[in-house]
Amino acid sequence: MDKELRDKYEVVIGLEVHAQLKTKSKIFAPDKNEFGQEPNTLTSPITLGMPGVLPVLNKEAVNMGILTGLALNCEIPARCKFDRKQYFYPDLPKGYQISQYDEPICVNGYLEVNGKKIGITRAHLEEDAGKLVHAGADGLAGSSYSLVDLNRAGTPLLEIVSEPDMRSSEEARNYMEELRNIVRYIGVCDGNLEEGSMRCDANISIMPKGSKEFGTRAEIKNVNSFSALQRAIEYEIDRQIEIVEEGGKVVQETRLWDDNARETKSMRGKEDAHDYRYFPEPDLMPLEISREWVQRIKDSMPELPSQKRERYKGLGLSEYDANVIVEQMGLALFFDKVLELGATPKIAVNFIMGEIAAYLKEDHIEITDTKLTPENLAELIALIEKGTISNNIGKQIIIEMLKDGTKASEIVEKKGLSQISDEGAIKELVQKVVDAHPAEVEAYKNGKTNLLGFFVGQVMKETKGRANPKTVNELLRGIIG
Repeated sequence: MDKELRDKYEVVIGLEVHAQLKTKSKIFAPDKNEFGQEPNTLTSPITLGMPGVLPVLNKEAVNMGILTGLALNCEIPARCKFDRKQYFYPDLPKGYQISQYDEPICVNGYLEVNGKKIGITRAHLEEDAGKLVHAGADGLAGSSYSLVDLNRAGTPLLEIVSEPDMRSSEEARNYMEELRNIVRYIGVCDGNLEEGSMRCDANISIMPKGSKEFGTRAEIKNVNSFSALQRAIEYEIDRQIEIVEEGGKVVQETRLWDDNARETKSMRGKEDAHDYRYFPEPDLMPLEISREWVQRIKDSMPELPSQKRERYKGLGLSEYDANVIVEQMGLALFFDKVLELGATPKIAVNFIMGEIAAYLKEDHIEITDTKLTPENLAELIALIEKGTISNNIGKQIIIEMLKDGTKASEIVEKKGLSQISDEGAIKELVQKVVDAHPAEVEAYKNGKTNLLGFFVGQVMKETKGRANPKTVNELLRGIIG
């Protein structure tokens, strides 16, 4: 769409993010909470909504809800309650969902993303529905039947509802990415969008620039990747602008994002709260949350991604390096362990952002998929700092360490890679290199001082990288002046 036309409108975006909690069992039943099992093997009479069954609240789901709320700067009310949300879908066995309506577990929070505070209206606990598997010649569009898998039904969900504070698809993506970082670092959700353990509904509207009245919003359901979220929002912005520019009105509705067709499609008219006929869940008492309970959870709070970034920058890392490491939780935990073992941060990050990152990217793997241990990297760095090997030798052997887990000291001993620090031995090699390149020596003396690097390289070549670079530099300056 034409940028000039786009610039006439302001975009208003709010996200509803559903995070599956990593409890061992479901939120109201003893069934296992696991992903990837055979269909309909993780069910019970409670999950199936059989007559006479009663839900029992999973305390660990409550703990995780409070922990997430605290990480998102939310208030934790002294009381919350559960409600029945009435709607029928084939994958919702009871015909209603136990959720929270007017008294959620978390309220009035915010998440700071790139210096901007994005409000969190609420976060509430609820149970997930099952899953429909559509079959047929052309999948969903041409399926002749659907199968239901109720393994997911009853899985604890925390729905995190933002304020409509985002103004671009990029802001929405950044918010979603940071939210995933948080739930992963505090251990409440694995954040695997491709498995559906974290899903997003996006509410999007447009209004003329300068207007204070929001336009009619459309909701895009169940977007399950960051790139798809951005694409869906961009498409929906253009769709709504075109409707308004042609004199039409945007309809409040729920739409689905078709990533193959790169478009949103109408699913149903958007329900309002009264359409769900909420009423208090009669089988669950309101939950009283003491301040002592909240404080215990607050005291157990792990380091958050934002805190980790600041700590890394305090160690001398650039903002870019700190962001990249924090984005990959496995890499950040690995890096922290290396630091705990006494490694110098700058050398460690140079290896992690250099040779290690390149190796991981080439093979499309995580640091945890390699054989490299924090102990082995810390030992390698110690060998460099002691002068046992040069930094260049370290770069040569790190790949072998990644592949087979061999200790640095063993590789150095086996291949005879110890650094040559004996000044007399190095001086002989320096003199040999100088004598072999009289023209370059003359040029250096006539002002081409950058040729010093050439001479250093020749000496390092002679020693296969084993000469102490500092000693080489000092001797060269002494010999050629």
